Amino acid sequence: MRQFTDSEVLSEIVHEALGAEACVVGVDRLRGGSKKGVYRVHASESHAVSVIVYSWADAENFWPTAEAIDPAHPFAPASGLAPFLSAQRKLDGMGVRVPGVLLADDSRRRYPADVAVVEDVAGDTLETLLKTDPARASDALSELAAMLDVMHQQHSQHYGRVDVLERGDKASGDSCEQLVLERAIHDLAEAAEREPSIGSATASLHDRLHELATRVAPRTQHGLIHGELGPDHVLVDASGHPVLIDIEGLMFFDVEWEHVFLQLRFGDQYPALSRSELDPARLDLYMLAMRLSLVAGPLRLLDGDFPHRTAMQEIAEHNAKEALALLDS
Repeated sequence: MRQFTDSEVLSEIVHEALGAEACVVGVDRLRGGSKKGVYRVHASESHAVSVIVYSWADAENFWPTAEAIDPAHPFAPASGLAPFLSAQRKLDGMGVRVPGVLLADDSRRRYPADVAVVEDVAGDTLETLLKTDPARASDALSELAAMLDVMHQQHSQHYGRVDVLERGDKASGDSCEQLVLERAIHDLAEAAEREPSIGSATASLHDRLHELATRVAPRTQHGLIHGELGPDHVLVDASGHPVLIDIEGLMFFDVEWEHVFLQLRFGDQYPALSRSELDPARLDLYMLAMRLSLVAGPLRLLDGDFPHRTAMQEIAEHNAKEALALLDS
């Protein structure tokens, strides 16, 4: 049985962030995270206030222990205080709205894991607003498109997560497209063992991946991407401005990798985010690779005790069908 944190454990870290006069009066563990715990902590002082606490405790990570992977690899699990802080500094410095950091602590003296206390952005996710308030969502979507242009136009000759490059390390691999191909081949093998429809088409999917990869021309510039940007990872604040969250995977990479994820997650709303200068060959390879990742990843998560099992199974089944459909495109 996993043991999550509670108000007593969180009190000291919240006192440190807000001051000793702050009294924790309630804690809500927010749904959705699979690598870190996210808590809304309510406190009373001169007036009621709430903050968000990120906890990178081992008990908050639902992913099964994976085989050893180079931590500098762009697709290594992006989790922890260091990548969060690097991403937060980078985006904030560019004027891209992210929650403000009130306190960050990796000493384990106040709390038994790496932890951050951040601004509680008052507002719904863009995903919710697209359903409940389309006009407000449309304005936020337009601003998000401009925000992504600012990010994607930040260029680097080197690819890799921001925290990796910040400390002077080099990401592994020869190119973005080679890394994507290698990951897709691994995801295909893993998915084939768990999903019969993928298993029966393994050879065709393998050949298709290699065929698409041969069409991709070399590139020497990479843009800054969020890495997993769905409408659930965008908050809309009280003034209607989008705020990016779950930013630990921020990296320089091919912007087409971002765009295939945006296309999948935003669906009918994606045209507001689409851009004409994207490389069609990369989009084709990355779309098939992303579909296979969204089969293998959810099924891998189900090896553990992740609680929202039906949703993960449905994601895997849907993307298996879509991956197979790409064989005929």
